[in-house]
Amino acid sequence: MSDLELLTRSLGRNVKRWRTERGFTLDTLAARAGVSRGILIQIEQARTNPSIGTIVKIGDALGVAVTTLLDYERGPTVRVVPADQAVRLWHTEAGSHNRLLAGAEAPGPLEMWDWRLMPGESSDSDPHPVGTVELVHVTAGELTLTVDGVDHRVPTGASASFEASTPHTYGNRGDVPTEMIMAVSVPPVH
Repeated sequence: MSDLELLTRSLGRNVKRWRTERGFTLDTLAARAGVSRGILIQIEQARTNPSIGTIVKIGDALGVAVTTLLDYERGPTVRVVPADQAVRLWHTEAGSHNRLLAGAEAPGPLEMWDWRLMPGESSDSDPHPVGTVELVHVTAGELTLTVDGVDHRVPTGASASFEASTPHTYGNRGDVPTEMIMAVSVPPVH
């Protein structure tokens, strides 16, 4: 079985599990996540490979980390993710990409990401649930972080934190690749 097939099956199984555990109908989850009921059915039946944006929306609506939705095995208390097993969910032909490094449910979803943005490229993010906090640390280049329409320069070695419940964009307006580590904390669903 290919990695993509494994991820697609894991996503379907885990979305259904968490939807059921939360007591959500397909219609309820669709409304909360802002995706169609039909796409949820296709995801739960492992018949589609949705975009990272769709996966994030579903995770936010369920109150679980993306890593939890993509996890294909329930592991021990300590889980080491080898570098070659980090999940790459977004990339461009120019070489920009992100990798989901690790995640946990503590007390809500907590994720750690590795990002690379090539010169002139950016990635837009829809607002996350109120209470979501993101932390970024730039390890190379310069990040232009746009939160609710306001640009913030984050140079190499600098960090930023922000409430991610408004539209935000990670951008590279420089002429060298931008590399950063990002942590996302989403409040638990009650």
